[in-house]
Amino acid sequence: MTPCGFVGLGRIGAPMARRLVETGHTVIGFDPSPAACAAAAEGGVEIGTSLRAVADQCPVVFLSLPSPSIVLDVALGPDGLGGGDALRLCIDLSTSGPQAAQQLAAGLLERGISTLEAPVSGGIQGARDGKLSLMVAGPETAWRDAEPLLGHLGRPFYMGTSAGAGQMMKLVNNLLGACAIAITSEGMALGIKAGLEPARMIEVLNVSSGRNSATLDKWPRSVLPRTFDFGFTAGLSLKDTRLCVESAEALSVPLQVGSRVLTLLERTVAAFGADSDFTSMARILEADADLDLPVLPRQ
Repeated sequence: MTPCGFVGLGRIGAPMARRLVETGHTVIGFDPSPAACAAAAEGGVEIGTSLRAVADQCPVVFLSLPSPSIVLDVALGPDGLGGGDALRLCIDLSTSGPQAAQQLAAGLLERGISTLEAPVSGGIQGARDGKLSLMVAGPETAWRDAEPLLGHLGRPFYMGTSAGAGQMMKLVNNLLGACAIAITSEGMALGIKAGLEPARMIEVLNVSSGRNSATLDKWPRSVLPRTFDFGFTAGLSLKDTRLCVESAEALSVPLQVGSRVLTLLERTVAAFGADSDFTSMARILEADADLDLPVLPRQ
């Protein structure tokens, strides 16, 4: 098999790169963090000396990066992937928004390189297990060629040829996920303030019409035991929600609930830092309700 490049060996990028190694692919990775490179190398990822070195060796390069500006700089910057001799297809797994997806596709096309956007959902565990969902958009030929490769990472859904379609689907998904945490935080704070027992509330909700991704997973794993370590930072959730609200504004779609969740995430980052877990939204609403909750056993 021809080698695959992988740029961005962070908390979710590294397990995706290792997943490709586990399925028989040679992966040449790159990350500015020496610690991230060392950890990925332990999982069988070969480490390239530079972005250009990766693009000189790999016809397909994946990106898993934290912001739109970094995606564009890595791909289109003066020392970026776009000048590589081997690169023919760039697959952006990041959540970078529709506008950046369009800029990326147009910029690389000028250099004879195809682009697929394929933002992922499913978290770190999904990346480890190859059970992510991937929201893919781009040229049909590139999609057909890349589908088997993307299948090693999880379940890819083709959203069409329009640049930005996959990113928009991801923003909608992440908006709903953030809203689930916010409304669950409100409901839980209300019930607890009224004297209801938190673990029993979650038990009831999860067999009732109020269940959602937050009650099913985030509360049992991270909120009830007070660890707030689900695995996605408040800073990244804020970035994604802001991208969603900005995209909605460009389309003249009012996001009344989404805008309130954006404010809650801003408060969370201000209070606990960008690296805090996004489940810390619950802590803001608990503080608003003057609640001081005990640590409960992890479910």
